[in-house]
Amino acid sequence: MPMKKGARIAIESALSVQKGESVLIITDTGKEKIAEALFDGVAEVGAEPVVVKMLPRKRHGEEPPKAIANMMLDAHVIIGVTTFSFSHTQARRNASRAGARIATMPGITEDMMSDGAMLADYREIERTMRRLYRKLRGAKRIEVYSDEGTDLTMRTARRDWITDDTGMCHKKGSFTNLPAGELFIAPVEGSAEGKIVVDGSFYEVLKDAATIHIKEGIATRITGAKSAVAEMNKGGRDGRLLCEFGMGLNPRARLIGNFLEDLKVLGTAHISFGDNSTFGGRIKCGVHVDAIMRKPRVIIDNRLVLEDGELKI
Repeated sequence: MPMKKGARIAIESALSVQKGESVLIITDTGKEKIAEALFDGVAEVGAEPVVVKMLPRKRHGEEPPKAIANMMLDAHVIIGVTTFSFSHTQARRNASRAGARIATMPGITEDMMSDGAMLADYREIERTMRRLYRKLRGAKRIEVYSDEGTDLTMRTARRDWITDDTGMCHKKGSFTNLPAGELFIAPVEGSAEGKIVVDGSFYEVLKDAATIHIKEGIATRITGAKSAVAEMNKGGRDGRLLCEFGMGLNPRARLIGNFLEDLKVLGTAHISFGDNSTFGGRIKCGVHVDAIMRKPRVIIDNRLVLEDGELKI
């Protein structure tokens, strides 16, 4: 079965599902085959799988139905196989606080389950992320540049890097995306200034670069990427607030127009807009949109961190 290896990595390596544990698999229409592969894998290790299907949410960050949110509070392990992400929802955060180990897989496809980032060595990604975290902890300023014209600065004082996305989700209350491999932070709201030229993906793989002008943390003018702009506008003014900076660390990830994998591509960096209330920020709007740059130059506290697609520290 093509998806069996990816399912095994998720269940045994990433989540370390144990015999007798309750595993809630949340899915929606169109993702049933992937949910079934995970159901079978959970059953093979002797755990208790339950699949619950909901209607697809309308956007990333929209809360699941209350009945499912309540079920999440009682599970040992939760796997989200959904069209849109519930990573940045209160339901996910409450389930994490209740002790569930959670892996969300928004937009996951059958191809992604059998190839690319899903088949990476997550222990190696975890080692890379921990090393970077030790060097970047306490950073106060991030600068991002590119030959295409990106020139952006932002402050991160008193904000911490999020290292949950290693793909290793073994501790009570831990959380990750799968495929995994992203180190990110919520910059101080209103501190970002400058211009971003997005040449990777911005809600979809871009044929032509999009340009975003940032003033006092807000995207004041955007050219190109109409689909992304429409999504951001669903969050009103807060949907245009810069909420995240991150770097991809997964050497097997591909730029395919699916943010779940795109964000993890080694050598890329991304800027996000909208909700960051679940990872240390203050923006709460139910919208989260990512803009990915292929080979930016990243300087953090005057230290070169990323250039020409390679980590420098």
